[in-house]
Amino acid sequence: MSQFDRLDHVAIPVQEIATAVDWYTRTFQCSVKYQDATWALLGFDNVDVALVIPSQHPAHLGFTSPEAEKFGELKTHRDGTRSCYVNDPSGNAVEILLS
Repeated sequence: MSQFDRLDHVAIPVQEIATAVDWYTRTFQCSVKYQDATWALLGFDNVDVALVIPSQHPAHLGFTSPEAEKFGELKTHRDGTRSCYVNDPSGNAVEILLS
């Protein structure tokens, strides 16, 4: 049986990280897994949501794959994950994280 890739997170653009984190955590039942001035990662029951500043990070879908290297050179991020970005045929950013 083959292993499916997994949707890890959805990254959406926000104007200000702290304001967005405050709104999401007051409005929904979620946890703050990471937060700094340019992005935050919120944990929900079924998927994580990344809040990003567009000048620092693109809006994107993040998938995990054991074969992430086949998509490009992986870069190590400040949270320890390793990934690369590719574009789908419509130009949407997709992050492929090593699982």
